[in-house]
Amino acid sequence: SMRTDNATYVERDLAHVWHPCTQMKDHEHVPLIPVRRGEGAWLEDFEGKRYLDAISSWWVNLFGHANPRINAAVRAQLESLEQVILAGCTHEPVIRLSEALAAAAPAGLTRCFYADNGSSAVEVAVKMSFHYWRNLSRPQKRRFITLSGSYHGETLGALAVGNVDLYKDIYKPLLMDVITVPSPDCYEREPGESWAEHSRRKFAHMETALERHAHETAAVILEPLVQCAGGMRMYDPVYLQLLRAACDRHEVLLIADEIAVGFGRTGTLFACEQAGISPDLMCLSKGLTAGYLPLSAVLASEPIYAAFYDEYLKLNAFLHSHSFTGNPLACSAALACLEIFRSDDVINRNRVLSARLGERARTLQDHPHVAEVRQHGMIVAAELVRDKATRTPYPWQERRGLRLYRHAIERGVLLRPVGNVVYFMPPYVVTPEEIDLMVEVAREGIELATCD
Repeated sequence: SMRTDNATYVERDLAHVWHPCTQMKDHEHVPLIPVRRGEGAWLEDFEGKRYLDAISSWWVNLFGHANPRINAAVRAQLESLEQVILAGCTHEPVIRLSEALAAAAPAGLTRCFYADNGSSAVEVAVKMSFHYWRNLSRPQKRRFITLSGSYHGETLGALAVGNVDLYKDIYKPLLMDVITVPSPDCYEREPGESWAEHSRRKFAHMETALERHAHETAAVILEPLVQCAGGMRMYDPVYLQLLRAACDRHEVLLIADEIAVGFGRTGTLFACEQAGISPDLMCLSKGLTAGYLPLSAVLASEPIYAAFYDEYLKLNAFLHSHSFTGNPLACSAALACLEIFRSDDVINRNRVLSARLGERARTLQDHPHVAEVRQHGMIVAAELVRDKATRTPYPWQERRGLRLYRHAIERGVLLRPVGNVVYFMPPYVVTPEEIDLMVEVAREGIELATCD
C-alpha cells in the first residue's frame, strides 16, 4: 500500500547506511525522512508529504532544489567532459570559475586552489600557511590562533583549529595544539553595550595572543561575522578590521573561513566585505556550487603563491592533491550559481527577504524562554534558555532542540536546531509567505520544547 512507501525506504536505509552527525540509535524513535524529490525550497517524501527546507540542506542550497538553470549547465557539461586530472591538464570550466572567483573575491585574492569539501579546504589553508613560512625560511612560525566556539570541519587539521568540544573532545590525542582566544560573540555583551563595542573589547584577547605568540604563529583562522556550527554566534565587522591590521603588524597570515558565511549568507557576497578587508587565504565551499556538487576553493594572495613558485629541485611546491580537484561538473554548477547572482541581482533582492525574516523572527523575542534573536543578513538565530533573566541555558541532555525538530517535521518544515539555538538559513528562492510559515512553526516548536 501507499502508506508503507516511506517505511520501506527507511527499513532498507537502516540496514546499511550510517548517517552523518547522528547517534543511529535515535532512529529507533526519530523518523528518518526519505526524500524522493526536491523543487525550489521544498523537499518531498515517498508519500507526497512536503517539507520546507529552512536550513538549505546543511547551508548549501542557495537557489532551490532542481534549479532549471543550474540543471542545464551541469547537463551541458556532462555531454562534453565529466572529469579530467588537473595536474598537467586544464579545462574551460575551471579556468572560467577561477577568473570569476578572482573577480568577485576581496581585492588581492588572485589564485584559486581547489578541493572537494569544506574540511579539505581548511586542511589546504592550514598546510599552505605553515608551508609558506617554511619556504620563507621562518620554520618556527607553525602554530595557529583560533577563536573559542569556532568550527572549521571534521578532518584532523580542521578539527584541531576548531573549538566546539562536542566534535573535538574525543579526538584530542590526535590533534595539534592550537592557541585559543575568547570569541567576540555578542550574545555575551554587557547590558547597553553595542555589538561594535563588545567586539572591540574582546579584541584585546587576540592582541595579547599575537603579542605573545606571533613569533611562532603561522596564521589566525576564523569564521567572519558568524560562528555557525558553534551556535550561530555573531559579532561586529570591526573585529575583522582590527584583526587584519594586527596580523599585518605582527606578520601573521589571516585565513578567513567563509565556507558557511560566503555567497550572500551574511548580506554581502562575502562576509569580509562588510569590514572592507582582504584575508591572505579564503576558504569557500557549501554555496559555491549552489548546493549541487562537492567543491571547495582556497583563494590565495599573490605573495603566498609566489612563495611556492620556484625551481623544482628546491622542493618548495605545494603538493596537496586529490583525484577530483577542479571537477568540471562541479565547476559548471558553480559558474551557473555565480551567473544567477549577477543576472538576478541576488544580493539586493535578498535585502527584502532578510528584512522580512528578521522582522518576523524578532517577534519570538517575546517568548519567556527566548533570550535573544540575532541576525546577520540571511542568517537568523533564536537562543532558547531555561531562565531569561539569568540566561541560564537548558542542560544539553534534555535535547529540547530535538523536540522542536520533530514538531517542525510534522508541520512540514525542516528545522535542525544547533543545541538550543533555533536558526533559519533558507534558500534565496524562499517567499515571504514561506518565511512566515518557518517562523510560525518555530514559534509552536519553541512553545512545545519549553513547556515543562
